[in-house]
Amino acid sequence: MKILVTGAAGFIGFHTVRRLAGRGDEVVGLDNINDYYAVELKQARLAESGIDGAAAAKEHAFVQSSVWPGYRFVRADLTDKAFIDSLFETERFDAVINLAAQAGVRYSIENPYAYVQSNIVGFLNILEACRRFPVRHLVYASSSSIYGLNEKVPYSETDRTDRPVSLYAATKKSNELMAHSYSKLYGIPATGLRFFTVYGPWGRPDMSPSLFLGAILEGRPIRVFNRGNMYRDFTYIDDIVTGLCAVTDSAPAPDTNGVRAAVYNIGNGEPVALMDFIGAVEKASGREAVKEFLDMQPGDVYRTFADTSALERDFGYRPSTPLQEGIERFCEWYRRYYGLS
Repeated sequence: MKILVTGAAGFIGFHTVRRLAGRGDEVVGLDNINDYYAVELKQARLAESGIDGAAAAKEHAFVQSSVWPGYRFVRADLTDKAFIDSLFETERFDAVINLAAQAGVRYSIENPYAYVQSNIVGFLNILEACRRFPVRHLVYASSSSIYGLNEKVPYSETDRTDRPVSLYAATKKSNELMAHSYSKLYGIPATGLRFFTVYGPWGRPDMSPSLFLGAILEGRPIRVFNRGNMYRDFTYIDDIVTGLCAVTDSAPAPDTNGVRAAVYNIGNGEPVALMDFIGAVEKASGREAVKEFLDMQPGDVYRTFADTSALERDFGYRPSTPLQEGIERFCEWYRRYYGLS
């Protein structure tokens, strides 16, 4: 297949590109390489994929991978409607995996406009391009954060998602509604994946695994919110990508209303207490954390817990990476990349 992957310099996008290109798909990766977190990490991911950094810095210039003959990268922004339309018209994609978004729950409180532009306007441009230049399947990133104030666990796709506690979550719910309406109006097969906390090598530096490990290795205190009384459905990146690729290969069938739109949870299905997660990081690093216990942050939720039975039923999805094993792999990469002992 010929597949567009947006957010290709991001954490999940980088691993997705590697999996698709490695299995022989023709892939075009797109990313605006913004500075929400260290640009150097995004450039390093691209370099790992055989994309020359200097060439990739030029907007709208296609760069051929030196690792995979079927992979090209282009720097562009989803809000650039004219370029997105031109890209779809020229390339004629079979499938689109839209992972580009302004991420981060807490940052959405500080800079709400960035989320509307990237997550709403940018996604609309993807939908419009899929309408004008039809694709077999649009897969897009949603988030476990859309469950918001829902207290029932595990979270099921049929649970209420109309009580978000952050603008980030609200934009992700909006994406699901937008995709459903475009599927109904224009027949676009679309699948949203509600990602639960993803970790692993090349992970985002603003996420708790990197924040914890970096502080522990450097002897700094770690900030433990809600005084450690939190649970997260930590999911290793390889398990996420396996599920994502399986979903991409099979567009949803029409429902009873003739709409080819689906939404799935994709997580580990086994929430871990935050203090247990910190313990796993301490064990992998061989050091004890200095803990600073704080109150709950605005926009955070107490617990995430994925019911992944629908994804298992339809795609055979079963995460296989134990937490300690995944943390060990992450720690090994982190030490190597950041040059820490």
